[in-house]
Amino acid sequence: MAKPKILVIEDEPDILEVMQYNLEREGYKVVSCRNGEQGLSRIRTDNPDLVILDLMLPGMDGVEVCRQVKSDPVTRGIPIVMVTAKAEESDIVLGLGIGADDYIAKPFSPRELIARCKVVLRRGPLREQSGAGERVVRGALTIDLGRHEARIDDQLITLTPTEMRLLHFLASHPGRVFPRAHLLSRVIGEDAIVTDRNIDVHVRALRHKLGEQAACIETVRGVGYRFADAGR
Repeated sequence: MAKPKILVIEDEPDILEVMQYNLEREGYKVVSCRNGEQGLSRIRTDNPDLVILDLMLPGMDGVEVCRQVKSDPVTRGIPIVMVTAKAEESDIVLGLGIGADDYIAKPFSPRELIARCKVVLRRGPLREQSGAGERVVRGALTIDLGRHEARIDDQLITLTPTEMRLLHFLASHPGRVFPRAHLLSRVIGEDAIVTDRNIDVHVRALRHKLGEQAACIETVRGVGYRFADAGR
């Protein structure tokens, strides 16, 4: 079976060379370019399985590339791993908030790069909530959105509608990090008059009700939350 195609958009030649070498050694087909405009064009023409995107690019920066990819119905399903030199929380939150699937901070080891790519490729493209199955099973936990039921093994746990939607959404996308603002818009609604920290209250209540299963909802400090990926 052919390995996936990865497009690397990185303007620093030395870093680009290292990434391309290690990805190709792992068996991936690698396409590379060094600016945002060319990268966006290659995404549209090559339809890669994964994009590794540096945020700091000459001309069109990585944030704008990501925004355009994720706003286009033809390309929005292509996973994107952001690369950021500063690893500042604001950069990470911004990128994840507009649809990036994961991030990696410079400097990084080849092993970390390969591991991140494998996780995102295994996870596959983000499904819209309307397309996700109403019934999600993750280990001992079962969430049935249509029946408004959540169970741990055979024991029913009582959740509010917001808690149910939050748990279902996170469990539908294991391993993917979601900023608080994204969860608020998807779970509570874009018009809700709330602050980002409002989601923390729902998470705390949800973890309390999940008991021994509470660890399945992981906090990514300074960014948001994710449902634990058992395959990590």
